[in-house]
Amino acid sequence: MLHLHHSWSWLAGMLSVLLGLVPSASSNISTSRPNILLLMADDLGIGDIGCYGNNTMRTPNIDRLAEDGVKLTQHISAASLCTPSRAAFLTGRYPVRSGMVSSIGYRVLQWTGASGGLPTNETTFAKILKEKGYATGLIGKWHLGLNCESASDHCHHPLHHGFDHFYGMPFSLMGDCAHWELSEKRVNLEQKLNFLFQVLALVALTLVAGKLTHLIPVSWTPVIWSALWAVLLLAGSYFVGALIVHADCLLMRNHTITEQPMRFQKTTPLILQEVASFLKRNKHGPFLLFVSFLHVHIPLITMETFLGKSLHGLYGDNVEEMDWMVGGKGMGGWEGGIRVPGIFRWPGVLPAGQVIGEPTSLMDVFPTVVQLAGGEVPQDRVIDGQDLLPLLLGTAQHSDHEFLMHYCEGFLHAARWHQRDKGTTWKVHFVTPVFQPEGAGACYGRKVCPCFGEKVLHHDPPLLFDLSRDPSETHVLTPASEPVFYQVMERVQRAVREHQRTLSPVPLQLDRLGNIWRPWLQPCCGPFPLCWCLREDGPQ
Repeated sequence: MLHLHHSWSWLAGMLSVLLGLVPSASSNISTSRPNILLLMADDLGIGDIGCYGNNTMRTPNIDRLAEDGVKLTQHISAASLCTPSRAAFLTGRYPVRSGMVSSIGYRVLQWTGASGGLPTNETTFAKILKEKGYATGLIGKWHLGLNCESASDHCHHPLHHGFDHFYGMPFSLMGDCAHWELSEKRVNLEQKLNFLFQVLALVALTLVAGKLTHLIPVSWTPVIWSALWAVLLLAGSYFVGALIVHADCLLMRNHTITEQPMRFQKTTPLILQEVASFLKRNKHGPFLLFVSFLHVHIPLITMETFLGKSLHGLYGDNVEEMDWMVGGKGMGGWEGGIRVPGIFRWPGVLPAGQVIGEPTSLMDVFPTVVQLAGGEVPQDRVIDGQDLLPLLLGTAQHSDHEFLMHYCEGFLHAARWHQRDKGTTWKVHFVTPVFQPEGAGACYGRKVCPCFGEKVLHHDPPLLFDLSRDPSETHVLTPASEPVFYQVMERVQRAVREHQRTLSPVPLQLDRLGNIWRPWLQPCCGPFPLCWCLREDGPQ
């Protein structure tokens, strides 16, 4: 962890966010204009680091942030997957408001060469801070789109959303990036190409047989073309993995591709060098730097230094490597998919070692950062996040969040009610994914749980939990076991109706039209598919 004069950092996530704040020389917070460092890790569970109770995973640097800062124990991600949760984090709004959801099962952006992405009319905290004179940088993962109409328009690029500097992966480090990992796309594409090959091969053989036996009056031209396409499809199915790696697994500096495909073993030190370079260039501030780790998302690329060193296999190795750099996926509304670590550190301003159990959200970072920089939260749209500073400073006892909604794609799966006068947090599940085998805690045959269809259950009456007494959501409350069951249910359902009245129809960026691969949008170092380059070895 880099400790700089008058700066702030943090840890939180897609399934976890890391925040840490570093010293401020100003006692007047409203005029301090602190340097802000945001650290985010993908897929890091709340129970996977030492300061949240794990005594077998070594995360000393993150633990030190918690010792010196404020630890949130009810910190909630706005979605349980990368693309929508990142959109919410940057805009302070539920992803359904910006259209960063799907209605057909595409829960994240599937391709770098897709046209969907964070809409240009959305306002990120980076855009506001840039207008306030901050140097703004993003290093690491983006996964919020790249191009709209051509491979160079960069309409969804980080530099179009308020960042002065970008170095990292415009897409996401998926399993397709490493052939030894389970693939998100490769297997499905190979199956489709093989099926089409078999169809065309059968057509070609039928035409050949008909031509030779004079049963089918046909020239040799369609026979040759059918055979040629069959061969091309067979070759495509064989090389599709390599094509995906070259298409999606790349690094960029600003608008320039620097590596295509990525050299995985070099990525971690390159990102660290880039962070150090940005901080050195902007040490006089004010700056906002968002470090978005590729960790601990599959394929869990880990340097040899950390391989085999943890007690939890490759995942543990990757967590411990991510911690060194500092210093259950897709389950809709279940706590295991959305509750994440959250640590704020600001020596001399925030009390060290404080633990806050009030409901907070990743969306709260937006108004908190904007207020700290002396900016104003937009008044022309609904902002769902709340300023965290009063809670962190101890000037407020309770979170401003009375209700939080939990979406799966564009479908509302659950809602929570923080009943402040009783000190109780209720959780209501309207829809849950089917876990098979029963009680396994995983969705059968799937990496990512579905949001609709026959693989989800609609509950009537909805499931009710008291998270204050049952944070693992194991004891379903009923009218017989909970005297205020109907009162709680009525209050939550009324809040849901009020929330839904604030939603406006917007184009869904992750639906099929915005989430299919388009060759003309593919970022490429050379003529596609000859996308290969290695343009530099270090930061600039």
